[in-house]
Parts: sequence; structure tokens; C-alpha cells
Amino acid sequence: MQWLESQRQNLMLWSPVLMACGVGAYFALPFEPPLWAGWALLASLVLWLGLAIWTSGFVRLLFLTVFFLNLGYLASIYRSASVAAPVLNFRYYGPIEGRVVAIDRSSSKALRITLDRVYLERVRKTPAIVRVSLFGTAPNMVLGDRVALVGNLSPPGGPVEPGGFDFRRYAWFDKLGAVGYSRNPAVMMRPYADAADGLWLDTLRRNLASLVAESIGGQNGAFAAAIVTGERSRIDLEVLQTLRDSNLAHLLAISGLHMGLLTGFIFLLVRHGLALWPRLALRIPVKKIGALAALAAGFAYLFLSGGNVATQRAFIMAAVVLFAVLLDRPAFSLRAVALAALLVLLMRPESLAEAGFQMSFAATTALVGVFEMLRTARWWQWVRDHLPRRLMPVLTLLVTSATAGAATAPIAAFHFNQISNYGLAANLLSVPIMGLVIMPAAVVALILSPFGLGSWAFWLMGKGIGWILGVAAYFSEIENAVTMVPTGPPIALPLIALSGCFLFLLLGRARLLGVVMFTVGMVLWVMSERPQVLVNDNAALIGVMTPSGRVLNKETAYRFAAGIWLENDGDPASQLSAYNRSGLLTESRLTRATLSNGWTLFLDQNKTLNSENCSAQTILIAPKWEDAPLGGCIFIGKQDVGTLSGFAITFENGTPVITSAVPRLPLRPWTNGGAPYQ
Repeated sequence: MQWLESQRQNLMLWSPVLMACGVGAYFALPFEPPLWAGWALLASLVLWLGLAIWTSGFVRLLFLTVFFLNLGYLASIYRSASVAAPVLNFRYYGPIEGRVVAIDRSSSKALRITLDRVYLERVRKTPAIVRVSLFGTAPNMVLGDRVALVGNLSPPGGPVEPGGFDFRRYAWFDKLGAVGYSRNPAVMMRPYADAADGLWLDTLRRNLASLVAESIGGQNGAFAAAIVTGERSRIDLEVLQTLRDSNLAHLLAISGLHMGLLTGFIFLLVRHGLALWPRLALRIPVKKIGALAALAAGFAYLFLSGGNVATQRAFIMAAVVLFAVLLDRPAFSLRAVALAALLVLLMRPESLAEAGFQMSFAATTALVGVFEMLRTARWWQWVRDHLPRRLMPVLTLLVTSATAGAATAPIAAFHFNQISNYGLAANLLSVPIMGLVIMPAAVVALILSPFGLGSWAFWLMGKGIGWILGVAAYFSEIENAVTMVPTGPPIALPLIALSGCFLFLLLGRARLLGVVMFTVGMVLWVMSERPQVLVNDNAALIGVMTPSGRVLNKETAYRFAAGIWLENDGDPASQLSAYNRSGLLTESRLTRATLSNGWTLFLDQNKTLNSENCSAQTILIAPKWEDAPLGGCIFIGKQDVGTLSGFAITFENGTPVITSAVPRLPLRPWTNGGAPYQ
């Protein structure tokens, strides 16, 4: 009790952490809770909140803990049910018709369209939204056009290895019920009478993106269009890769940095602009008017940039800060961060598992926490008193970049399997240009463009972007600019995240628990081993771990799965390089590998293996075999391959353990065509 009393001032900061635990509990369930359980939970929330109000001390803390845990769990149930839409549960080939609601490009640079009001021949439960990559001829399309084509559609794909990214869950919350491609021409149909209904904002965004991109030109213009409207389809894949390798890709995402720079610039512009008129400044609260103007600008930017989850999160955080200014409260505090996290988790609980949510709040929490610590640190006061004033902004920028980089590095490494070795230097050279040149120039350009006076601002914006792309190219070309790291166990990232909460939300020596927890998470990550064998969903592609890295049996086929496997291994090699490694012997569609522990693996795609080879310490994968051959081998036949939908083989105490990439969870809506909501 005495320890809790010492932590009293920070206890409410744990509310979003508890809510996040409730959200995580929902997504970790192996089944979908029934809807009646959600209503019962809603009633219990009122009870828990009432008990918390009428009690005090430790009992109140206990009731509030249960309240926020249940709140996160209930928000997840409600959100999952509210986005329910049909999901295609078979492979479809035939006519596809619908209204174009989004146009972009796939990773292969193919034109990709997203359709609603979908018609599929002889499909009873038609998906609300489908996405099709066009490899055939396509007419010039704009949002709202009605198109028809013949193509292939499939359900959104699951993970390609155990514990991997599950695209099905991501698609469920976007109401994306099918994805596919077409090699046939797309044709225009007679438009719907209300073709533009609900698409005026998207049309405005595309027109604005074209204006910005054409006003600047080249990849600088494509970058500018991305940070103004969120449309990245114009950026070359090579440019994207250089930004990732130099740790500058976050400058493309319309998130906290962009929203903060925009609202901060508008706030200062309005506040100082009004202050130039002393008679007016003495009679009205110019600071609060600046906050209102910044809030309006942030709200407009939210809609103009597409309103994706990252931008919503950034706007909520900016709005919390600006409302604090309006209420004469401290603008930058951990309480403001906690409130923003609570609002985001209530609105979009599924974002908890997204890298954007994790990195955004990790960086913000670390920055606010570190500067709150520095405010009372004697050595920092000494530095501020003795360092020349002109150098103080440089030192602050260095501390800010180092703090944000350190807070987000483990999350980026976990999700993207790489660490940019020169990311700090690249950000120190780029972020000031973003704040001092690019964002102010963008605001001025958009204000002056309707009057035909924005060309000089676009020119200035393009020069700033050119500097950033030059910095990215320079650092990405340095030898060993990127260190690849293997994916860690699922428990590692939650432990690292909790260690940050312990470090910044606890007071006194209890913060050392954060250091201990971080160490445990990193040790588990470093000690984890990648699966010795990975097999894709139809058992045509296998990857076997060898001392020189994973060797693959396919040179170019199944590129998506092969790329994900190598990336999760922390292996920078291409699929072709992995294919050329030694370790697999393939003859007449029979592949053989001798594993490091003495076991032998066979992949028989042509039913050529005889029973003599099915001996002890042998694993036989035979996707065309109905029955197991004679012998004592581990047999994975046609029925097993279909059930497992891709799998990994590991060894525990010398015994093979087979783990499915797609566990059968029939009651999760994103794994079973929308059940139980359909």
C-alpha cells in the first residue's frame, strides 16, 4: 500500500496499458466470443465503474483495473462486429463488376483498383469490397467509374509461416473480402446514377495529388504528393527502398511528425501574426485563437490526406495537445499521451497490433518522459546554463532524434527485420528541413495556388524534398548501411513495450523493473531459433535452414512466401541466391535434404519415392499421396497438406514438431468467411 501511495500521481497513466491488455486478450483468443457476452460485459462495465466510484484506496484501484481491461476487450468485440462484411471463401474465376473507389499500384507496379458495389456471377454472399491488380489493358479510370472485367479472386491470404503477419485480419477491418488479378482487358460500363456519391473527398485528394506532383515534377513531386494527400503510388520502388534503408521512410507516413509540424506552424503563424497588431493582441486571447486555427488545419489535413489510421492517431494526439492549450493546461505531458492512446484504442482497437501505432506512441511517450526527467536533472540544468544559446536547439534536436530512434528501433526491427545503422545521422540532416522548409512551403503553396501564386512555394518545397532524397541515397549506399535481424518470438515485443511503460510510468527505483524486463525480452529474442524447415500452403515450396542460410527449392516461383521467409530469417539474400545455395538435391520432382540433426527430408511431388526410403528419422512430404507408404517415417500427405495450409518443422529433443501456419480457428470472423456474423 505504501508503494502504491508513492506511485499515486502516475497510476491513471496505466489506463491505456490496461486497455491494451484487454484488446490483446481479445485478439489472442482461439475463438470468437458470442455477441451476448459483449452485452453482458457492457453491463458489467457499469458495475465496475460504479464500484470504483464508491470505494477508495487499493479496492478502487482493483476495480478500475478490471474496468479498463474489460473496456479494451469490449471495444474489440464491438469493432469486430461493426465492420462485419462477407468474405469470399473459395477461389473464383469469372466476371467482376463494380465501382472504382481507389486506384493505386501493387508491389509489382501493376495498376490496382479497389471496387465496391461488387457483382460476382453466381456468388450468393458478395464481398463488400474487392481489390484487383490489372495486368491487361485498362482504360483511363477515375473514381466513381463502373468497370467490368474477367479475373481471378481469392480470399485474403493468411500467414505464410507460424506466427507470421495475418493479412486476413487486416483485410477484415477494412471490409476487404477478396483480392485477385486480371490479365484480360477491363471495360467501362454505364456509370451508376449516383457514381460520385461518397467519393467527392477521394476525388479531391486525387486531383490535389496530381496538382502537387505536376507542380514539382519527378520523384520530388511524387514525395510531395505523398506527404500532402497520402497517395504513394507515384513513388518508385527504388526510392522507397532507399528511404527505408536510411530510416527516413517515416517521413512519407502522414503521422505524428507531419501533423505536429503542420499544426505547430499554423499555431505560430496565427499567434505571432495577431501579435503584430498590439491593440488587437491586448484584447483577445491570441494563443487560444492560434490553437483553434491549428485544430481546424489539422482537421482539414486529416480528411485531405485520406484519414487513415495513422493520420487519425496523429490528429487525436495533436487535438489533445491543442485542447490543453485552450484549457490552460500543460500541453505536453504523459497524461495527454495516455488520453490520446485511450481514444485511439476505443476507436480502432485493431491498431494495437500495427507497427504505426506502436512506434508512434513509443516515440511520443519516450520523448515526453525523457524531457520530463531532464527538466529536474541537475546536469541538464548545468548544460542549459553553460551551453551557448545558439547551440541549445542543436542539442535538443540531437536528444529528440536519439530518443525517438532508440524507442522505435526494437519495434522497427521486430516488424521490418532491419536496423538502419545511419538512421540517426540521416534524421538529423532531414527532419529539420522537413519542419523548417517543406511543411511551411506546402501550407503556403496550397493557400496561394488558387490565386496562381504558389509556384515559388512549390519550388522551395521541391528543393527541400530533393535534399531529403539525396540524404537517403547517400546513407543507403554506404556499405553495411542496414543490419538485418531475424524475427523474434511473439512474447518479445510485448515485454519490450511493457519495459518502456515501467521505465516512464513508474517513479523512483521501481523504474529499474523496466530495465530488467527489457533485458528479458531481448534475451528471449536473441535465443530464439528460426524453424529448420518451412513449407508453403501447397507444399510446392520448401526452405531448409543450413549454415549458409535458408536454401529454397524454387528459383522464381512463390516469390511472396519466399521473400517473407528470408526477411524473417534476417537474410538479405534474394530468392535466386537462396536457390543457388547448397543443401537441397532435386531430381524428377523429388527433393532431398539432410538436416543438421541427421534427419532426412523428402519432398515428393510426383509419387516416385519407394517405401524403402520411408525409414526412421525421415520426413516425407507428399502432397499427391493419399495413404502413407510402408516404413517408419514421418508422413505428411495430401490431406495433411490441405489441413495445415503451410507449416514449419522444428525439433524438440530430437523429435520433429509440425506447426501449422494457419491454425484452424473456425469462430474468428477473419478466418472463416465472416462467421459468426454471416
